[in-house]
Amino acid sequence: MRSDYPWTASPFIVSAPMAKIAMPKLAVAVSKAGGIGFIAAGYHSDHLEDLLEEAENLLEGDEGTPPTVERCTTETPNPKFVPVGVGFITWSASLEKTLPTFTRYCPAAVWLFAPPKDFRDLIPWANKIREATAGRTKIWVQVGGVADAAKVVETIHPDVIVVQGLDAGGHSLARGASIVPLVPEIRDKLLELCPTPERRPDILAAGGISDCRGVAAAMALGAQGCVLGTRFLASPEAMIARGYQRALLDACDGGVSTVRTSIYDKVRDIHGWPEAYDGRGLKNKTFSDHVGGLSEVRNRELYREELNRGDEGYGPDGRLTTYAGTGVGLIRDVAPAGDIVKSLRDGARRILRGEYRTKL
Repeated sequence: MRSDYPWTASPFIVSAPMAKIAMPKLAVAVSKAGGIGFIAAGYHSDHLEDLLEEAENLLEGDEGTPPTVERCTTETPNPKFVPVGVGFITWSASLEKTLPTFTRYCPAAVWLFAPPKDFRDLIPWANKIREATAGRTKIWVQVGGVADAAKVVETIHPDVIVVQGLDAGGHSLARGASIVPLVPEIRDKLLELCPTPERRPDILAAGGISDCRGVAAAMALGAQGCVLGTRFLASPEAMIARGYQRALLDACDGGVSTVRTSIYDKVRDIHGWPEAYDGRGLKNKTFSDHVGGLSEVRNRELYREELNRGDEGYGPDGRLTTYAGTGVGLIRDVAPAGDIVKSLRDGARRILRGEYRTKL
């Protein structure tokens, strides 16, 4: 992966393209720290060019850009290379509206997620983006199962497969496995389908990883790196409310305090997710009232009223959606995104070298 992303270091750390949260400040901070940060293009990707322009400005900002990143952002023929990625929710985003942006900007990677019907729906995305950027923008595809991984490799030939386990926060497959069995099985399948390394996509693990121990474990499972979402929510660069962050820091025992459900979409009037998907978030009154039989209409009304409470509307006694993965109990502080990347990477290296010990 270093050949495609020369500013990065191993283990490879990525911040997920969380809708409405992962904006240029977060993406740039992660990339500056030697990872890859992703900008969420959102449900409609209407402002993608503005977001990439903002990222470009941040990379050339007053704080200074590490030389390894600066070399990737010097004047080049259009489209200009930007060392961040862009994530698309493909069931709702428009490829036709997106393509003009690639005549000006060439992001390091495009992450394709949640096709409307089948992974074959992603073929035009991959082909046209590769054509528009002369292959400089690498294609990443998110999967949650072995059969899907095989189909993606055979039809799309991605550069990277993001293997997302059931522990992930936010939207993913409603049914599946954790990364513990999923990453090794998908790795074995890729070795079978792509015997030569040149044609084999890299694997990144996602779901439930919140600290350096999770990163090291994913590497031991066969991943080349890790994607984290929930951990980066607890950073000042994330575009979330303080009440949201406070709820994350207060949470523990993520397997119990979070739940997979579609009610958090319904009360926010978000419709159209493919049937196989739902979202994982912290349990709150929206969910408990839903389980208790409250009508969807009334639940939505109460949700809208709760918006007036601002930060106080989050937490177990609130109603506002707080997406988080099962690793939420390991998050105990808000830290700059760049510091998170470096801490994860350095800690994982120590573990993999056998230097990391914890006192019981």
